[in-house]
Amino acid sequence: MQTSDSSPVNPSHVVRTYQTDEDRANLLEGNLPLVKAVVDRMRIFLPPSLDLEDLYSVGITGLMAAVRKFDPSQGTPFSNFAALHIRGSVRDELRRMDWTPRSVREKAKRLRVAMEKLEQRLGRPCLETEVAEELGISLEVYWNLLDEIRPISFVPLDDELTSDETSDSRVHERIADDSQEDALRILERRELHDLVVQQMQKMPEVTRKVLAMYYHENLRLAEIAAVFNLTEGRISQIHTQAVLSLRNFVRRINNSNLCS
Repeated sequence: MQTSDSSPVNPSHVVRTYQTDEDRANLLEGNLPLVKAVVDRMRIFLPPSLDLEDLYSVGITGLMAAVRKFDPSQGTPFSNFAALHIRGSVRDELRRMDWTPRSVREKAKRLRVAMEKLEQRLGRPCLETEVAEELGISLEVYWNLLDEIRPISFVPLDDELTSDETSDSRVHERIADDSQEDALRILERRELHDLVVQQMQKMPEVTRKVLAMYYHENLRLAEIAAVFNLTEGRISQIHTQAVLSLRNFVRRINNSNLCS
């Protein structure tokens, strides 16, 4: 149903980009290298059989969505905003491809349950040796398990490992528009961030540094491995366990909020 020009407009439905077509074209062209940079950082979690060129093309779709939605008046750097959409579009494509075998998802689920029980009992993030003992396997076998389920840790923290449901909505289309967030949602996000930071402080020093270098300093795993004189695979294992632990922590917080 069409409305007249005089009809009121809901401000929450207005995307305020303040950009001309030429601005958007320049923004898109100038940030094409960002697509490769983002996808290359994600590649470490993906099977080698995946065609990177296809993922680059999908990433460009995310970049285009970011250009359409970007509001420079919010003060957020476009590169940060675009990276979220690029990663989201790639994740959507990976879900569509159903690239993670069910057997791997089941192993990841069993590991998640074991870690969650162990951490609730200990009251802190568990160590690799403790998880291996909980599972009744050697540390070397546990490391192999982390390598096998590594792609699962690539999924965002707010995604459910055990979910078999599909959704028509796409990640990069559901990314929040900062200009539309209310004060309560911003407060909740800050509180969750603070709680996650507190949980990270309970992790071993090496784990904390790996997370900081990867997510805050944007170092690649190979660069982090060189700092610690470890193999890239070992750094990947540390990263995988940390992400699984943090996702368990976030899930427990969300569940407690639902029950309260």
